[in-house]
Amino acid sequence: MQYLIDQVRVFRARAAAHTLHLAGLTQPHRPRAMFISCSDARLVPALLTAARPGDLFELRTYGGLIPRYDAQTPTAESRTIAYAVDELKVSDIIVCGHSHCDVVTTAMHDNLMASGITESDDDSAPLNGDITAAGHWHVLSQLDALSNYPCVVSRLADRSLHLHAWFHEIDTGATLAHHPRASTFLPL
Repeated sequence: MQYLIDQVRVFRARAAAHTLHLAGLTQPHRPRAMFISCSDARLVPALLTAARPGDLFELRTYGGLIPRYDAQTPTAESRTIAYAVDELKVSDIIVCGHSHCDVVTTAMHDNLMASGITESDDDSAPLNGDITAAGHWHVLSQLDALSNYPCVVSRLADRSLHLHAWFHEIDTGATLAHHPRASTFLPL
């Protein structure tokens, strides 16, 4: 904890060293993009994208989960998405998953156990490869949930909003983007 306190104490000096004018941050912000990701501390959107304060409007949730839209019971996540789309008028939303995600690993393990397959079964595929595919699928399923939000639907229709599916490999530092035409994730 002391490390974090020490960093907070020297924040103003670091900001000045990076020519970050803090007074300018009081103006209404117009982020370049919304970044939806897992709350895993190993994934740092601003570090990954070299974003400066005000560049990214972040929504970080357990597993990067985006709840299905339900007008009757709005969630904090759905209100955050609506605010970014309707009020901040972001032009891009990135849904970014990552390797070694406990949520994906647990879900995959639970699914394997439910179907009676264990990691030691000779006939089963290598678990690591399946986890990567499951991670990619997870990102696309969250993007699918997002694309059903009414505020997103209308902005997609007029082409003023673009959705992106990314997958960050924690152990290599590589980030992949989904290419719909190729139906695969390719390096950025």
